[in-house]
Amino acid sequence: MEYTFRSILDKFQKSRVWSYHFKIPDRISHNLLKEGKRVICTINNSTSFQCGILSAGDLGYFVNVNAAIRKQAKIDWHDEVSLTLKSDTSKYGLPIPEVFKELLEQDIAFDTIFHDLTKGKQRSLLHLVNTFKREQKQLEKTMIIRDYLIQVKGKLDYKELNLAFKNSRYK
Repeated sequence: MEYTFRSILDKFQKSRVWSYHFKIPDRISHNLLKEGKRVICTINNSTSFQCGILSAGDLGYFVNVNAAIRKQAKIDWHDEVSLTLKSDTSKYGLPIPEVFKELLEQDIAFDTIFHDLTKGKQRSLLHLVNTFKREQKQLEKTMIIRDYLIQVKGKLDYKELNLAFKNSRYK
């Protein structure tokens, strides 16, 4: 299902985790959550991104909007926009870089360990690789992730992974 509605870019004032967001009307959030938490959000029919429907407890549900998306959509705090939300039926909830996909296909151990991770951890690793535009950089980061996950037998620790990036031979 696809839902279009008006929403205002708001900001959580007391949260250390979440900041800018769009509130989702209850009837829409409940219908979308029946299909899963992952959605594709489109702002003003121009800027689309994959995200999750998040709960703010008694305040209802929302989608988080980071600085890069706000800049791309040319929106700021208190701007009213047209939002379209539709269920995200993709395998990972984020784009998978071609080099990452190829390495999964070539390396059975990496594929097994990666797919044994939670969906959230899979997305966070894909997000790390997607932050790089150049394919060579994506390949280097993917190789580091693969080497690290195999070394620790899939017991992902983000601080250790950051050290692996820092100490990598792929510089």
